[in-house]
Amino acid sequence: MPATRKRWNELMALVGRGLMVRTDSREVRPGEAFALMPAAGGNSSAFLAQALSKGAAWIVAGPDVTLPQDATARLMAVADVPDALGLLAAKYFHTHQQAMQVVAVTGTNGKTTITYLLEGLLAAAGRKVGVLGTVSYRWPGTSIDASLTTPGCWRLHELFARMSKDGIDTVVMEASSHALHQKRVAGLEFDAAVLINLTQDHLDYHGNFEDYYQAKKLLFTSFPRTDKFKAANADDPYGLRLLSELTDAVGFTLADAKSPGNRMLRGTMTSCTGKGVSLRMEFEGKCWTLDSGLVGAHNASNLMAAQAVGLGLGLGPADMQALAPFTGVPGRLERVANDRNLDIFVDYAHTPDALKNVLGALRALDFSRVITVFGCGGDRDRTKRPLMGRAVAENSDVAVLTSDNPRHETPLEIMADVRPGLVNGPAGLTVIEEPDRYKALCKALGLMRPGDALLVAGKGHESYQQIGDVKHPFSDVEAVGRAIREVHGEVHS
Repeated sequence: MPATRKRWNELMALVGRGLMVRTDSREVRPGEAFALMPAAGGNSSAFLAQALSKGAAWIVAGPDVTLPQDATARLMAVADVPDALGLLAAKYFHTHQQAMQVVAVTGTNGKTTITYLLEGLLAAAGRKVGVLGTVSYRWPGTSIDASLTTPGCWRLHELFARMSKDGIDTVVMEASSHALHQKRVAGLEFDAAVLINLTQDHLDYHGNFEDYYQAKKLLFTSFPRTDKFKAANADDPYGLRLLSELTDAVGFTLADAKSPGNRMLRGTMTSCTGKGVSLRMEFEGKCWTLDSGLVGAHNASNLMAAQAVGLGLGLGPADMQALAPFTGVPGRLERVANDRNLDIFVDYAHTPDALKNVLGALRALDFSRVITVFGCGGDRDRTKRPLMGRAVAENSDVAVLTSDNPRHETPLEIMADVRPGLVNGPAGLTVIEEPDRYKALCKALGLMRPGDALLVAGKGHESYQQIGDVKHPFSDVEAVGRAIREVHGEVHS
């Protein structure tokens, strides 16, 4: 047996017996293993030195890494550290022995809504379901605030182990493009995967649409279980492309799209009002209808995605009626209850396409005017900022440009990037700029007239506003409530 294989087997055996593997050099304890991830970049030498100084007994690193001559740790050189970490995590947490079915949802917009839909659909069919996504990591009896849409590899396997211990038999998770590219899901096997769409976002990370698409495609081609159920939105250009590059997949369409060689779930939207959407479906000769309380054509696509996955997991048309009572996700076109009967909605929309979708849904409800409060996140894809401005300009009567999560940029710099999309908006558009988000909400509320709708976009369910490295408490829903009282006064009975 080659020395490297023997050493790898030795490390795997130790990890299987409880040897901890760290990816943060600050957390290393004497005798543990440290995996030097490629994300360390130019600081890899410093991280390695820190891990050694803290007593790491094993270093898992790429083939170009060497240890100092006086190091007592053993070096395990591997071709791909993220892949190796996935195998080690599976060994430590025994995730490779767990019998849970795993469903992954990927796409720019709609992932969270689809995971909620699948949670309800599968639970109604008798499954014990766990969900990992943007809002929370949760399963019956447990709910954890989500720090990342898709957790880091070691944390992800830990959550799988906890769910398995608690009797979960099906996991539904959001798979972000960052997580797929960084192989945070390494060591896991997927039973089903679905692509909902691909629109502009994260190009600061991926560089271009092609690399963004290839990152998403990894979910369908580069992880175990080549026999996994695969589905994609045939009404999205990249979904249709993915279908053409796969075999034995299921497409879903509301526009009679075609994908030779793949099965197709076809839907017709028979109604789209403020009370929800109604669909008529056909799949392999079976027909059924669904009346949903979800509002907007974009949610019709989300419902199609959930049904496609349900069919792939063995559910039938009758099971789909479990989707009917579902009315929404926190921070996704969430109506803000208030005693002034004002039509105010909070939504997580933070991409051009998401803004078009949610504003289009409000436009379809025949409000007199649509007022939109929005901003763009700092330290993120700058190229989408004017496009977000344009999306708001083309679908609003009043645009209130403000701060989102500025992070390490100044709000005024971010707003300057958005402005070109607003200044070329349609005639009659009113544009207001206010960098303080709470003050922007107050100004928007002061403009509301009977019959208007106010959309507060960008942060959705988030309970903070990140300025620099600090996350300050800030909830759009709570802030709207305070702003109503400030602008309109208390209601006295």
